[in-house]
Amino acid sequence: KMTQQMRDLQLAQARKPPGPSSPNAAKRLYRNLSGKFRVNYTSFDEGSLVGRGEKEKLRKSYLFQSNAALFEAVELQDLDRVQELLKHYSPEELDINTPNSEGLLPLDIAIMTNNAPIARALLQTGAKESPHFVSLESRSLHLSTLVREAEQRVNELMAQVVNEAPNTDCSEKEKQLKAWEWRFRLYKRMKAGFEHARVPDAPSSVHLSVASSSSLQVTFWEPLSVNSAVVTKYKVEWSCSPTFSPLLGEAVIDKLKDLNFTIQGLVSGTAYHVRVSAYNMKGWGPPQASTPPFAIPSNWREYDGRAPRRRGQAEALDHLLGQVKTVHQHCICHEPCKNQPQSRKHSVSKSLKHLFHSGSKFLKTLKRGLYLIAIFYKDDNILVTHEDQIPVVEIDDTYSCLLMQDFLWLTKVSCMWDEILWLRQCVTVSQSSCSCILQTRFKMLLAISQMQGLLGIQDLGQVFFEPIKDKQGNILIVTLKEVKTNQTFESVRWVPICKLQTSRKSVSSPEEPTALDTLLISIQDKLAYHQRSSHALSPGLYLGYLKLCSAVDQIRVLVPEQLPNILCHVKIRSNPNISREEWEWLQKMASVEEPVPTELEADRSQNPLFQELQVAIKELMTLVNIPLQEAKDFRLYSQEVLDFGDQVSFLLLLPPSDDVCTAPGQNNPYTPLSGFLTLPLQIFELGEER
Repeated sequence: KMTQQMRDLQLAQARKPPGPSSPNAAKRLYRNLSGKFRVNYTSFDEGSLVGRGEKEKLRKSYLFQSNAALFEAVELQDLDRVQELLKHYSPEELDINTPNSEGLLPLDIAIMTNNAPIARALLQTGAKESPHFVSLESRSLHLSTLVREAEQRVNELMAQVVNEAPNTDCSEKEKQLKAWEWRFRLYKRMKAGFEHARVPDAPSSVHLSVASSSSLQVTFWEPLSVNSAVVTKYKVEWSCSPTFSPLLGEAVIDKLKDLNFTIQGLVSGTAYHVRVSAYNMKGWGPPQASTPPFAIPSNWREYDGRAPRRRGQAEALDHLLGQVKTVHQHCICHEPCKNQPQSRKHSVSKSLKHLFHSGSKFLKTLKRGLYLIAIFYKDDNILVTHEDQIPVVEIDDTYSCLLMQDFLWLTKVSCMWDEILWLRQCVTVSQSSCSCILQTRFKMLLAISQMQGLLGIQDLGQVFFEPIKDKQGNILIVTLKEVKTNQTFESVRWVPICKLQTSRKSVSSPEEPTALDTLLISIQDKLAYHQRSSHALSPGLYLGYLKLCSAVDQIRVLVPEQLPNILCHVKIRSNPNISREEWEWLQKMASVEEPVPTELEADRSQNPLFQELQVAIKELMTLVNIPLQEAKDFRLYSQEVLDFGDQVSFLLLLPPSDDVCTAPGQNNPYTPLSGFLTLPLQIFELGEER
């Protein structure tokens, strides 16, 4: 039925007399697109099409109708319809930069009717002006021709309507006459818009900042004038001279979604002047010099020649691991497990015997002990065994050691799931030892191997930051992994999470739930934590707050729930680079005792970084629920800027030295509001690396 409707529309278009559409026709066309064709043509049943040729014809018709609808919406100055089309169709589907039969593009019509909202919407999707208008004269001549031809067509049709007797053909002529009268008025409005337009004013503001040792960031804003035509592009120029002679380079910016530009390939330590000018259909306007008037490419490391902290670390660790593997290649620990002394077989606990049995399976119920549970999820589905249980294997049924250190060791092992067999072989050599720690860690490696074997996958994901315990003596170590492809696993299947939660029959009381019940109740929270812990910050410079608290066996760090892999923070600015001049100023401020000398106070009040830090500190103090008057005792860490890649950097705000780490039992008068949690320091460090 849908295919037939499209064929009927094509035939109707073919029978339609030549000439432009009327406003009513445009509305009908848009309604057709909205109601019938707002789907991808490939979603139709291909079996209903006669062949590939008809499918291609249908595709071309679909694209033609989308393009025509966009032209009609722009001509009618219907912003809502334009935005709707841009939302539902790609620029390629709309053929947004192909001229119509009059040699015009949608953007040409928008700017010559001075419809700024529609023009901006088109510009942000990549629309361009027609390349046929190479000069002001050519544009003026083209518009005059369109007006003249439209007026001539109106006069011809008017004469035919007046001279012919009323009939069907006359009624059709009247419709054409109305359409041409409407188009004649449109072309006159476009011509008047072009004639009354003037070149744009200078950009209202141009901000210059240091992006790196070899680049500068230029951010600019539209001209304030509302009388000139819509700006369609900008030009950035730079020079070592304040007179811009000679000019070292220029760049034309015609993608206006973000009004900024990075000048690359500059010389460190050299001052560069920058200016920006705007362009519309009448030409280039006057340039606007930047603020500050010049900038010097640099980086804070140049202050004392410091090398990046992590330079070569990954390569060094890989080399070290390779050396360790080489040493162990001929070690007795690589003998097969069957060559172990016969006396060891009797020391292996009963709970481990099934790991060596070919019929090993996932556990259905928990008894007192330590367990490994693997959660794999995709959208709202989770992997379960054929018995509708989350995959669980036993680590140890006689666990008696302190858990935290073994647990933190396991979180580090999660960074090398592919090396579990090698780690098992290395730990095996120490099995004669009576060390409880080595015994437990060997059993952890065995359990991981069993889970990997039963699932048929090596990567078990990320270890959740704390084990789940119950009063029956069960402890669950949980791994989480999001599956983004249609991956198949052995011995398991996908089920909706809500179905798993509702179908499981609890065997415990609400007052004392089992570890498995606790897991199912809180599984959505754990999945949310896992997803948030992989989120990355947007590029920029941030102010972070370092707050620790200690316990008997660990140190924990305060983090936001929404981004648990990063310290509590606020954004200072979008530019992550700290220039050498800014770092020198920070060092000077850090070495000054109160009260601040008058000359430094004046310098501080005019420094953009100081103003940005003031705003950020106030925001951060509010975020972590600390009175602003307490900020005078806080310190800015001035030893280094913490770089996380090339796009994110941190300055650290530290509490007074006695309050950086809260000891057990110590009262903290300023407890953060909701939305925070504390992670073991080792877990936090692993989250940063991920």
